[in-house]
Amino acid sequence: MVVYMQILLAACVLLLAQAERTTLEDYINTCMDGKYQKSKPGPEASLFNQCAPWKNRSCCTPEVTEDMHVSPTWHSFDWNHCPTALSEPCQRYLMQDLCFYECSPNVGPWLVPHNISIRNERFLGVPLCKTECHAWFNACRSDFTCKDNWAKGWDWSSGGNECPADTTCRTFSETFKTPENMCENIWGGSFKVVPDNEPCMLLFFNGDNNPNDKIARLKAEELLNAGSMATLHVWALLGVILATICLTTP
Repeated sequence: MVVYMQILLAACVLLLAQAERTTLEDYINTCMDGKYQKSKPGPEASLFNQCAPWKNRSCCTPEVTEDMHVSPTWHSFDWNHCPTALSEPCQRYLMQDLCFYECSPNVGPWLVPHNISIRNERFLGVPLCKTECHAWFNACRSDFTCKDNWAKGWDWSSGGNECPADTTCRTFSETFKTPENMCENIWGGSFKVVPDNEPCMLLFFNGDNNPNDKIARLKAEELLNAGSMATLHVWALLGVILATICLTTP
């Protein structure tokens, strides 16, 4: 009987977890729970410089995007952590990545809990188009960094990110070896590189139509369909357990 009750409790917990996101709206009309993101995406009159593509439906405000471009660091993080400053092309791609992080309304299907000082969620495994990744890598390949995972492991004793004592500044090409390794590991798994002929996202786009909207919707529909099947299986399990309890209870 105790075993049956434990299984029953586990099944109920699973059902409650699935209840957090139950509609398409829950996935595609939400923003990451972060320090500077809005709770829901919406239009802005304009966004600063490289964040401009997101203005029609954005998770960030104009003030935030201007600060991102003007401030020498963001969340106390400095891209130029090696003696040689990053090239302009490399910084441009890193800014596009930052705009995606702060402004994109398309990461809902990939959000997972991540409770740190600047956010309560992060996105994990967002599909990034292969050509987009390769262009980013080529823009930075001759620039310098001391770490292959910028998400953790820095020396923060000065208040900003500094290279740990046991690291050496090397080119991106030497550090990451391949474009895929860079894109997938530079932020600890935020992106997953996929072929361009599969549903994948862009860090930057031109025009009023956001091509990433379609990718987020496809993933949300996939998750909802999978969740519906899982819920049916859980309810079936609950039925079996309850029937067994009734039959075995005097």
